[in-house]
Amino acid sequence: MKRIVITGLGVLASIGQGRDNFWQALQDGTSGCAPITLFDSGPFRVKQAAEIKNFDAKSYMGPKGLRTLDRSTLLAISAAKCAIEDSGFRIDDTNSDDVGVALGTTFGSLQSIVDFDTVILKEGPRYTNPGLFPNTVINSPASQISIWHHIQGFNATISTGFTASLDAMKYAYDFLQLGRAKVVYAGGLEELCWPTFMGFHALQFLSGSKEGQPFINCPFDRRRNGITFGEGACLVAMEDYDHAVQRGACIMAEVLSFGYYFDPYRINKYNPRGTGMVKAMRSALEEAGLAAGDMDYICANANSTSAADKIECQAIQDIFGPRAKTVPVSAVKSMLGECYSASGALSVAACLGALEKDFIPPTINHVSPDPDCPLDVVPNTARPARLNRILINNFSPSGNHACMVMGRAGTRS
Repeated sequence: MKRIVITGLGVLASIGQGRDNFWQALQDGTSGCAPITLFDSGPFRVKQAAEIKNFDAKSYMGPKGLRTLDRSTLLAISAAKCAIEDSGFRIDDTNSDDVGVALGTTFGSLQSIVDFDTVILKEGPRYTNPGLFPNTVINSPASQISIWHHIQGFNATISTGFTASLDAMKYAYDFLQLGRAKVVYAGGLEELCWPTFMGFHALQFLSGSKEGQPFINCPFDRRRNGITFGEGACLVAMEDYDHAVQRGACIMAEVLSFGYYFDPYRINKYNPRGTGMVKAMRSALEEAGLAAGDMDYICANANSTSAADKIECQAIQDIFGPRAKTVPVSAVKSMLGECYSASGALSVAACLGALEKDFIPPTINHVSPDPDCPLDVVPNTARPARLNRILINNFSPSGNHACMVMGRAGTRS
């Protein structure tokens, strides 16, 4: 087995753009939740979300060629540019065939589809702008990353919902293991737009979407009542350890394993037994050759839904036993919101910061502890800590469960 490492990070999130701003915001316990400005929230009970503020694609991509690209694609290209620059890998004609892209996104094209179809329905097909049609296909953001950054290796879009970005990283990991790429830029993307927001609001999955309930984003807190929708774009540079060392790259972390399990209990409902969560975590630990006691921190899936947070706590207790009460378990979604397909990649970005800056991100808005979540949730304030191995959880109410074990470089057993 080849050792796979992470050598670069590009992240755009509601709490900060660029890795240093993002990590500092995590240390400060900054909330990304704010009144929605990207569309009119008037028709909805919920008026807040975790949107990326003051995003200017020109500052990342220059002024040319942006007119026909939608927001999700601009976010993806910009995050990729940051990851490429951070990795220090120069892509040119001699190596572009050895570079790949794996992007997890599910709703990335929804706004463009709605806009394109609206013109067809209101004015007729003859009045549509054909230059906007490419934005309506789900692989457009990933394809545009390769086009803009001259990447000619494999290009993949993974659309598995909540776990899509961790699934994309596993896809990249496998390509590197097979020797079919030397560097892969992998991660996730999700855009905040009114069609997606409307769907989650109609399902009453959002905090505050049910009549009489307040809006609040507080994972593990007994007051929790639903997610806060967020957006983000995040890619990491993944490569073979030997290749990274040969080119003198700065190694941020090592990818030790992934764990997966599909548990099709009921549509949009978590299995109360947490079967998928338990098996995904156990699989990740076994593949890494590690025991639960080897984990220094768990970056939880916890997204402030009543059932999911409780079930995840139970699953952690099943895996970690008595140590479940002492291992730190925090929810970065308390700051970022639920970013759907981008959530796993943003958790990875947060954990890279935890390794780099020696801290554990907090679970903010934790005021009323839930007796059903008797864990050390690192409440409200970041905690100084020297971490070596981290378990990242990424779960879905539709059955997908994904976990990743990340280690400080050189800590593989």
